[in-house]
Amino acid sequence: MSADSDMEYSDNDCEYDDYYNSGEDCDIERLDPKKTDPEYFEYECLTVEEVEKLLNESVEKLNTILQITPSLAKVLLLEHQWMNHVVVDKYRQNANALLIEARIKSPNPANSSLATTSTSATTNADIPSTSAAAIAQVSLSVYSKNSSCASSHISNNNNNNNNRLNGSPGTVTHQYRSQMCPVCATVQLGDKFYSLSCGHVFCKDCWSMFFETQIFQGISTQIGCMAQMCNVRVPEDLVLTLVTRPVMREKYQQFAFKDYVKSHPELRFCPGPNCQIIVRSREIAPKRAICKVCNTSFCFKCGMDYHAPTDCQIIKNWLTKCADDSETANYISANTKDCPKCHICIEKNGGCNHMQCFNCKYDFCWMCLGDWKMHGSEYYECSRYKDNPNIANESVHVQAREALKKYLHYYERWENHSKSLQLEQQTLDRLRQRINDKVMKGRGTWIDWQYLFNAAALLAKCRYTLQYTYPYAYSMESGSRKDLFEYQQAQLEAEIENLSWKIERAETTDLGDLENQMDIAEKRRTTLLKDFFPLDA
Repeated sequence: MSADSDMEYSDNDCEYDDYYNSGEDCDIERLDPKKTDPEYFEYECLTVEEVEKLLNESVEKLNTILQITPSLAKVLLLEHQWMNHVVVDKYRQNANALLIEARIKSPNPANSSLATTSTSATTNADIPSTSAAAIAQVSLSVYSKNSSCASSHISNNNNNNNNRLNGSPGTVTHQYRSQMCPVCATVQLGDKFYSLSCGHVFCKDCWSMFFETQIFQGISTQIGCMAQMCNVRVPEDLVLTLVTRPVMREKYQQFAFKDYVKSHPELRFCPGPNCQIIVRSREIAPKRAICKVCNTSFCFKCGMDYHAPTDCQIIKNWLTKCADDSETANYISANTKDCPKCHICIEKNGGCNHMQCFNCKYDFCWMCLGDWKMHGSEYYECSRYKDNPNIANESVHVQAREALKKYLHYYERWENHSKSLQLEQQTLDRLRQRINDKVMKGRGTWIDWQYLFNAAALLAKCRYTLQYTYPYAYSMESGSRKDLFEYQQAQLEAEIENLSWKIERAETTDLGDLENQMDIAEKRRTTLLKDFFPLDA
């Protein structure tokens, strides 16, 4: 056969970005990761400038459709999770109700006239409402300066025509007429006063001082009218008109931007310290997102630490309970226990729960102190909590004690795996130092020993998942599904301990044996997540 007919082949054809996707034959068609990997998640990390551009595009789109000001468009989008189609649909159904719902217009018609002490004139404009473009003919600025016509708002004019929009009554106050501010009680010319659509009038200095006080407290898009019992929202353009100090203007815009991002269902701030990255995904799911700048890992849905297979509400309840009851559980979280055979005190200095007494060489489980030989790979018995079948017939005191016992069972294992992760990091540091010594002595290169670091990284991922299985098991009701979960949890735990044992003794462990153990542990983890991954979006 000639060289021209040989099939071109590259070793890189089988290489994947990470361990999870390895093991596939080259002649087998690659499967869709959305179906094979329960943790597969598509997202992108954006800068502040990129997110501002994204939000501005939504604002401009709504401006084009409804012909409204950017300030009003931001309020409407903020109140409707940045979904343009929802705003447009509500506008077409009832524009007046839309403005009231967004707190742009007062729900009480009695408040729509400006409360001034001077002589006033009223203007009205009837505009056809047969199309969205009609809104352009109505002034939608939600505040007015009293030297000109007060702001107009869309409302139903049932007295004249159900198909027509009527500008709400506005009051014109002559700019040279004086009036008193109801807050500071000073008399000033009319051009020094501003009002919202509710009609409550205050002087410029009072508005400005009120805005700065609200901004100092971290409030921006939720700033409302100064009048009591009035919830009409203050628009962005009025705040930026009256707040003149650059520092306060910048703070207002920063707080407003945070409100816009938090209200957008597809955007999440990276929780990393001092990180400005914003993560975007169209899939609103409790999956892992990793910041490309600070490498912080978090749950995209709730923003807390990634917690699969436990869902967001369960982990929130669990962490709250741990914070309340952690002192009660401290006595079982100690780092020392007695050997069950020779009773000598032993300190746990590694992540593996397979302990061997340095005195009598007895192998036992750190968690239950049972003989390690009884912890077969088929079922890791000590990970289960055995409910009392007659607990419903016991006294309230007994039930409370049983509830505490159940919580302590899961808390101890939760806390133990958390500490094991920390101890295994120390083991990895010691391993790195030993490998460095070998490399310096010419006994191989870093590439030759890379498999140990891959094994340690996989061990950390598996133990992290295992840690979060305990809050999930604590919240589950007894039944066949919980039995299946505990069975898979036990299998995963057994394989993790075997992997940890081999890594801690890496220099005497056969490479093939270690790689086989890595493959088994990852398959156990993936199987558990496929069956119990939180799918609520």
